[in-house]
Amino acid sequence: MGLKRGTAELPEYVVSDTDRHDNVRYYFRRRPAPKVRLEGIPGSEAFMNKYYDCLDGKIPERKSRSVPAAPGSFAALRLAYLGSPEFKSLDVSTRAWQRRALDEISEAHGTKRVAMMQARHVRTLRNGKRETPAAANTMLKALKALFKWANENGRASSDPTRNVDFLKYAKKGFHPWSPSEVEAYEAAHLVGTTARLALELLLYTAGRREDVVRFGPHNLAAGRFRFVQGKNEDRAPVLIDIPVHPDLAEAIAAAQPSGAVFILTHYGRPFTPNGFGNRFKKWCIQAGLPHCSAHGCRKAAAARLATRGATAHQIMSVTGHQSLAEVERYTRSALRAQMADTAMALLPDRRSAGSTIPANRPPDSSA
Repeated sequence: MGLKRGTAELPEYVVSDTDRHDNVRYYFRRRPAPKVRLEGIPGSEAFMNKYYDCLDGKIPERKSRSVPAAPGSFAALRLAYLGSPEFKSLDVSTRAWQRRALDEISEAHGTKRVAMMQARHVRTLRNGKRETPAAANTMLKALKALFKWANENGRASSDPTRNVDFLKYAKKGFHPWSPSEVEAYEAAHLVGTTARLALELLLYTAGRREDVVRFGPHNLAAGRFRFVQGKNEDRAPVLIDIPVHPDLAEAIAAAQPSGAVFILTHYGRPFTPNGFGNRFKKWCIQAGLPHCSAHGCRKAAAARLATRGATAHQIMSVTGHQSLAEVERYTRSALRAQMADTAMALLPDRRSAGSTIPANRPPDSSA
């Protein structure tokens, strides 16, 4: 899905035009040099990396890696999949974790023939990561995607992953911030600091790390904050369009960001999602909150809306969740205490009702 032309301010030397479908295309143009196409959207990691390379006068050419791979080998199948239109249509984060998982397998088993691969081999790979079940399931998920593509495109005649189940384990999830923890962070990082701006962006947009590192002036227009969530943006993009909360507006104005994105490293470059997560973790530790992280802010954003009476559909419009079940999972623990208060208030209080203990009650046998 292409981007439609907007009125948002673009970084210096960036120009745009539209194709016949009214999709916006971005270019870096600093005369007399020829213009260079910038992939992605302003603020995205790919866009900003290419943009800063252009500013520095270096435009790296994409080099194709030629890896010897015998026909029919796992390495050959991996290369074919990574070069396929289906893989390239996945969003950036999905491509990244699939590539990492398949690279790891190929490094150890790349010369082996795909036709000889059986379910027991897949289980051995999975069980080799049993100590880290999330990583084991990620690897298995990548393999399932690989063989699904291979079977649909005539690259394999069977699917050794079909009867291999994911490992079951207790998912703890990320710690959702409590109101007191938000207050502690705010006390440690005052309005005007980058650390405080990061928190306000997380709480008042319900954005993920990959969203926050892309946020900038281009997301603001007419008192509203608009962005396409980074997760699944190339497959099922979700547009968030919310009013700018006064606390967020104050934090942005006080921090006086001057770059194409709001949150920059000490070197004036945008953070990567992981880099931002690590930096935010340090800010949490400085505030005496070592158990808190950027991940938990998204849950906190949903919980704060829920405890203030927002409906599930209202919360979905802010968080971008696509089902009521997802919202309920995010808000269940936050509402549990509130619902317990309401439930217990339904029970009569014999003291306030003026009742007394019946005189004919049997004596206490434990006395």
